[in-house]
Amino acid sequence: MPVMEEIIIAPNRGFAHYWRDLWRYRELFLILSWRDVTVRYKQTVVGAAWAIIQPLTSMVVMSVVFGRLAGLPSEGNAPYPIMVFAAMLPWQFFANGLSLSSQSLVNNSSLITKVYFPRLIIPATPILVSLIDAGVAGSVLAAMMVWYRFWPTWRLVALPALVVLAVCVAFGASLVVCAMAVRYRDVRFVIPFLVQFGLYASPVAYSSDVVRTKLGPGLFRLYTLNPMVGVIDGFRWSLLGGASPLNGTELLTAVALTAVLCVIGLRYFRQVERQMADYA
Repeated sequence: MPVMEEIIIAPNRGFAHYWRDLWRYRELFLILSWRDVTVRYKQTVVGAAWAIIQPLTSMVVMSVVFGRLAGLPSEGNAPYPIMVFAAMLPWQFFANGLSLSSQSLVNNSSLITKVYFPRLIIPATPILVSLIDAGVAGSVLAAMMVWYRFWPTWRLVALPALVVLAVCVAFGASLVVCAMAVRYRDVRFVIPFLVQFGLYASPVAYSSDVVRTKLGPGLFRLYTLNPMVGVIDGFRWSLLGGASPLNGTELLTAVALTAVLCVIGLRYFRQVERQMADYA
């Protein structure tokens, strides 16, 4: 008499097992990331040059409006365009990652409803794509430093750690936004407004010292509750050398807020993930 085998499907097998699944599906993460890179620049006029054109044009406009017309000061002896572009790198990475991740689950709904894999992979792929774009744009900043003969110092060694911090901020925010976008489809209309508002609410076109002077120490502490303030000032401190000071309290606040944001994002994403196929 043949022996009947029993197959047991056990859902929600624990968070530790989920992380092991993420490692097992690492090749899927790379495949989806490469697909997003090719699709983003497929049939475009200038191809991957958009990664350079977008922050470069924003830098030119901000340098003219805020530096020339408004007469806002730069940081130390750093040229105003370099100060702005040093902030555009982390901000453009964050904005692109958040915008692309917000619709990543909705755009991959057919994949979600058919096969199993850790859904965390999907919002993580746009973060990698945006990081590649930021790396390409970084070559423009290097060329600008050569043009202005403005050289970085030993502080440049801290840049990888600041990049990790920027990735964590973008990833934590993306988890919350993309999980909300699955349940509430009108979230996609809110994201462009938030990104545009955040661009001017963060010290991209101007120095944080201007905000500190205008608001005072008390209100400036509230201003630093935006974690991108610490990230942007950290990038400037690393890239501009002695021209930019570093506020340790501000950076530690950004690190603490980023940790909280990532925990909240992971918990909320995992909660929505259980019913993601139904919403998709």
